Amino acid sequence: MTKKIILDTDPGIDDAMAILFAEAHPDIDLIGITTVYGNATIDNGTHNALYLKQRFSMEALVAKGTDKPLIRDPVGATVVVHGEAGLGDVTAPYSLDTKAIEKPAYQFIIDNVRANPGEITLVAVGPLTNLALALEAASDIVDLVKEVVVMGGAFGENDHRGNVTPFAEANIHDDPHAADKVFTASWPVVIIGLDVTEESFFTSQYLDELRDDAGEVGQFIWDISRYYLKFYSEKVGMDGCHVHDPSAIAYVIQPSLFKTRRGPIRVVTDGPAEGMTIQKVDQRNYMNDEWRLFPAQQVGVEVDNKTLLSLYRETLVQYSQQ
Repeated sequence: MTKKIILDTDPGIDDAMAILFAEAHPDIDLIGITTVYGNATIDNGTHNALYLKQRFSMEALVAKGTDKPLIRDPVGATVVVHGEAGLGDVTAPYSLDTKAIEKPAYQFIIDNVRANPGEITLVAVGPLTNLALALEAASDIVDLVKEVVVMGGAFGENDHRGNVTPFAEANIHDDPHAADKVFTASWPVVIIGLDVTEESFFTSQYLDELRDDAGEVGQFIWDISRYYLKFYSEKVGMDGCHVHDPSAIAYVIQPSLFKTRRGPIRVVTDGPAEGMTIQKVDQRNYMNDEWRLFPAQQVGVEVDNKTLLSLYRETLVQYSQQ
């Protein structure tokens, strides 16, 4: 049975890798792509999503989302990691044959969740502003969404705590107020954060072999990864890149790849720790406890890296042969 998902994304090199993973796997029905600012501006990110839709003949609708956080000042596009327009050295054609729908992203989410109660998983791999806006406009969706899977956050597991500050991951740091709304809402949330995404690696050899074996989609992923790998080599000292956004798709396909722990989560919304994600994992009753009023959510703490990498490769190779 296929799983219907709406992928909320800020395309983005690893976002493109995740979009193609979702499109390629037979167990996923990618019904929509909603865009948000983050790795690229909202205009560039939406254009990139439409380019992927056109180039790979995707049926998913594209809905343009918000261009700024709920409260904090915008951080700006992550040009140093993803390039000027978001896809590294690859530039989408200026003119495309497909367009985003007129409906804004948050309303697209609301309408589809209401039309398919209990069936849709929201997969968010960028700042969580669109999801927060949907919650504000239609609080009833918490009872209608099957699950929310988020690539974001860091909880200190496996010594991973942050990537844009010592204690904050980029997606959460871009809009901590939105993240706190999403994590404290009464829908089921699974967070696939740096604790597990930085335990998986696409090596340069892995990407070379994907280029050779996965046809046009493998070549495209190789092309956009050149800029990404240069950043990782120069700034992180790695011959490859972490598997961030595709890990969220991998969880939807095969949750058993990940070990999770449960507990309510809060997000620091200002000060030097802005964007820090904190999960309460003990059952102790405290005199003051800002966590106990909120539902327990799941956080990924371990990943079967070898099987995840095989799943990604096999999915794209088989997709290229259709």
